[in-house]
Amino acid sequence: METVKLTDAQRKSRRNRNVALGLALAGLCVLFYAITIVKFTGHGG
Repeated sequence: METVKLTDAQRKSRRNRNVALGLALAGLCVLFYAITIVKFTGHGG
């Protein structure tokens, strides 16, 4: 099985992209959680 050898720049770029995706996903989770709490407490209109 052949593996692709990444340069340091490619590894850093991939890591940065993964961190950004993780933060975006976590932010969406927090947003949905906050919206749900607001709706359940009756302050959503």
